Amino acid sequence: MKKLFRKLHLWLSVPVGVIISIICLSGAILVFEQEITRAQKPQLYRVENITHCAKLKPSELVARISRQIPDSLQLTALQYSGRHDETCQVSFTNSGRKTLSVNPYTGEVIGWIEGNRFFQQVRKLHRWLLDAPAQKGEQSFGKTIVGISTLLMVLILISGLVIWIPRSRKALKNRLTLSCNKGWRRFVHDSHVALGFYATLFLLLMALTGLTWSFGWYRNAAYSLFGANTQTTAVTGQNKNRQEPAEQQTKQEKPAFNYAVWDNALAELQMHYPQYKSIKLNMDNAQIAPDPESAVRRTDTAKFDPENGKIRHIQYYQDLPKSQTLRGWFYAFHTGSWGGIWTKILYFIAAMTGGTLPVSGYYLWIKRIRKKQE
Repeated sequence: MKKLFRKLHLWLSVPVGVIISIICLSGAILVFEQEITRAQKPQLYRVENITHCAKLKPSELVARISRQIPDSLQLTALQYSGRHDETCQVSFTNSGRKTLSVNPYTGEVIGWIEGNRFFQQVRKLHRWLLDAPAQKGEQSFGKTIVGISTLLMVLILISGLVIWIPRSRKALKNRLTLSCNKGWRRFVHDSHVALGFYATLFLLLMALTGLTWSFGWYRNAAYSLFGANTQTTAVTGQNKNRQEPAEQQTKQEKPAFNYAVWDNALAELQMHYPQYKSIKLNMDNAQIAPDPESAVRRTDTAKFDPENGKIRHIQYYQDLPKSQTLRGWFYAFHTGSWGGIWTKILYFIAAMTGGTLPVSGYYLWIKRIRKKQE
């Protein structure tokens, strides 16, 4: 049986080993994207902690921002942080994913928060081998290759585990340790076997969750496995898209938004959530990240009266359908953010190891071929 799995492990690894290395190494780079981005321009995310001052109300903040930006920019969302030393982030129409960093105590505009171009290219490499789909959700050659390689990676890891299983306690000890004084080939062999075993669980988590972004059939199967109905989500999304033109027309006919409404909404939400990670105020709702310590994307949504800001209803994250919460969990388990900085460190080490395993595997394979030819 092991002989069969050994052949399966080898002949699946040979054609896709290089692709797997690219996926793993680029994924390792992305693990600390947020931390690196914040460290590069800390002034966009942090302000001096003024303990004796209160943050400006939304209407006051909007008034001060309006005096510093062009009239062509229409403010649509304002995000307050639950920390005293973090900036506010402001969103505008037609600004894409860019947000404006603002001092919440003075209303001073600090600068634009934009995606890091280096990490954007690494993400394209990681997800699509730089061959991005024409539209979100569509297939491309690069996306298909990444998906197939990731699927084969799961089989490679499982077959590697079967091959790894030792027959004795002594063999188990040898499999779990590295020999540093028995030659280079033995060191490469031991690192391939031992490090591969230590990283397998994390690599399987990354691969199995990552496949949900590659294949629709796999995503449907994974969601169904956890009792979620993806068809309901798809229909809801389609209906939402159909209503967009009518909603846009209605918004155009409405008078200018009274940002003082946000004052009442924020005050009521801060009473309801004494501690929170962030509160993002939109035109007719607010999104609240209630857990200051959680790295998982868990948000409650509060609907408020657009006339006076009174909270009408709060949709709690735990009450959402599984189809809407599973995506966040899959993302957390794919990126390692589910356990904070420590799981990120483990994921980084595992991804780096996953990137080197094909290299050591190719080395051992070539050495074996040359030895047979001698």
